[in-house]
Amino acid sequence: MKRPNQFKHFKKILFLLDVLKLALTAFGGPQVHFTQFRKHLVKKKNYLTDNELVEYNSLCTMLPGPTSTQTITVIGYKMGGPTFAFATLTVWIFPACVIMGLLGIILTNLNIDNPRLDFMKYLQPMASGFLIYAAYNFIQLFVTKRYHWALLLGTAYVGIILQSPFLIPVMLTVGGLISSYINTRGRIKKPDPIKNIRWDNMWLFVGIFVLAAILGVATQNRFLLLFENNFRYGSIIFGGGNVLIPLMFNQFVEYKHYMEASEFLAGVGFLQAMPGPVFSIASFAGAVSLKDYGFFGQIIGMVSCSIAIFLPGILMVFFVYPIWNQLKNFEPVKNAIEGVNAASAGLVISSTYLLFLPVEVNEENMLVLLTTLFLLLSTKVPSPIIVLGCLTAGYFF
Repeated sequence: MKRPNQFKHFKKILFLLDVLKLALTAFGGPQVHFTQFRKHLVKKKNYLTDNELVEYNSLCTMLPGPTSTQTITVIGYKMGGPTFAFATLTVWIFPACVIMGLLGIILTNLNIDNPRLDFMKYLQPMASGFLIYAAYNFIQLFVTKRYHWALLLGTAYVGIILQSPFLIPVMLTVGGLISSYINTRGRIKKPDPIKNIRWDNMWLFVGIFVLAAILGVATQNRFLLLFENNFRYGSIIFGGGNVLIPLMFNQFVEYKHYMEASEFLAGVGFLQAMPGPVFSIASFAGAVSLKDYGFFGQIIGMVSCSIAIFLPGILMVFFVYPIWNQLKNFEPVKNAIEGVNAASAGLVISSTYLLFLPVEVNEENMLVLLTTLFLLLSTKVPSPIIVLGCLTAGYFF
């Protein structure tokens, strides 16, 4: 009787070790993270099926917050419930948040006003290569019917022309509704009533949101204001770190002057070389924004901002996932997933285009982009080796 339980515990430990490995090696943001999750957690280790990963990614894409973090947390929830989901979340965000926070502390205590980041100059064309690879994988996996192509091209066009993160959930919803309408035929069986809804997670989300806002305004305490700002961003942002970064720059640099532009841009540069969640920029911003409060103040800022940016999305997952489990087999909902995924592929294409726009078109950058793409498509060279190669090339050339 004990052996099955021992096997389950051992499997959970192995899973957390694999999550740690991904946290240290998965570069490139949520779209690229999806391809890494599929490669390591589905194909190599069989922790879940392709269909389950697609389902979880579709669900999390529809929610505000860090999509890849929510996706891997849902996988942890599926394997071991809420407690194990928190363990999975902690392992996934810990390396990036700690490293980014410590980099912020080091940067401010060394008084580096204009840090030289020339060695990172090839990271943006490299990131474009990673995103093109992710787009290729998304198309291979999600675009299998003619109307999928229409959704992909339409979503990509709208994303490129309008460039509004608030349209992301709208485009995904439209894609899902179109797919559900096309695929649902005949009389639809009424879904079973939803049972055992855990409202406590939603009330906790709302309570923290309101209380943090009230305390921040009433006290004007910088620690509370930073927590409130990050919790709010984690509650409303769709589209990942590429949306978070400009909002954070506007709030912390241009409006509140918590940090210098050169300091924030240095953090963005460090982020390009950082595996794991892109939302770890909040850990850096928390540490730098509290540079006048001493070392321990910066540590508190790093920790509190890390918690604040990730907590809303996770509370949302804990509220929505049990409901999703009861609704996902309802025919219209099940048929909507195809459209959400096709629209997601379109969003990856628009993200790739927008990320490539600032890249200077020259021989060196194009060589880096094409080499990155070739290595990802044609070889088994690990992603960290590609990143290290770009950093080395930037340092010497």
